Amino acid sequence: MLDELLGRAELKARIEELEDENHHLERQLDAESDRRADAVSDKQAAEERVNRLEDRIAELEDRVERSGSDDEPSREPRRTESLRGNRLDELLARLESVETGPEGALTAVVADDHTLPDAVAETADDCASVVRGIAPTLYYTDDAGLVSAALRPPITPDEFAAWDDGFEIDRAWFQPVGRLVFAVVRADVCAVGVYDDGERVAFEGFESNVKSDHSKGGFSQDRFERIRDEQIDEHLIEARETIESLIDDENPDRVILTGEKAVVGELAELADHTASSDAGGKPEDALDHGFADFWTTRLVGI
Repeated sequence: MLDELLGRAELKARIEELEDENHHLERQLDAESDRRADAVSDKQAAEERVNRLEDRIAELEDRVERSGSDDEPSREPRRTESLRGNRLDELLARLESVETGPEGALTAVVADDHTLPDAVAETADDCASVVRGIAPTLYYTDDAGLVSAALRPPITPDEFAAWDDGFEIDRAWFQPVGRLVFAVVRADVCAVGVYDDGERVAFEGFESNVKSDHSKGGFSQDRFERIRDEQIDEHLIEARETIESLIDDENPDRVILTGEKAVVGELAELADHTASSDAGGKPEDALDHGFADFWTTRLVGI
């Protein structure tokens, strides 16, 4: 009676309604949480299955790559080694010392991995895939199978395959013999050395102030790129003049140009041989680094 007089009865009824509604909402929330948990579990299970399938696909692709074709079984190199300096000289001397009967030693240049000279395909047999995988390369073997190796020299000669009584080895393919002008050119660095049988006898080098980053504010990106291109062009003009001057003065047997691929392409007509190089640092350091990298031969035992 007192509740009715004070209006409490209506409030209590509303509270009960709200409690019932809240209970209903709690049941809905619990049900939704269960559904979400199931969904998360399903998603995790699906992701695990996808991961397992991706791992399986990668494994099968690797097996296919290693297996090669049915008529060219997969083989692995017996050994690999990077050769330079005295170690390279020693190995070349060993190959030069091999003597066989007439047409007992095969020397072959494999220019690319698409085709093998007939003599290589017949002699390498089921190791042909190894030879393909390291092209361009020089392949050496003998009719008794005592020697079977490939050398990737700094300078690959024109393609040929010949049987003789010994292996054909031109030291100029592998080593800096004779008088050389060797240059490393980057967008901001030029380093040029003159070498006599591998010993440096002259050096010229310089760095140019070429913008490398566009700071926020100031001129636009387009203007920045235009200024940078102009600076590189000026650097390449000076690099060209430096290389041409040394070529005229030294009359070298060969000119070799290495460095950033795009930059080397701009000066390629000056050189007998070109190669890309990541040689960094100051000009003299870059030259030493680039020279050592270039005159490195890769040995693969087959």
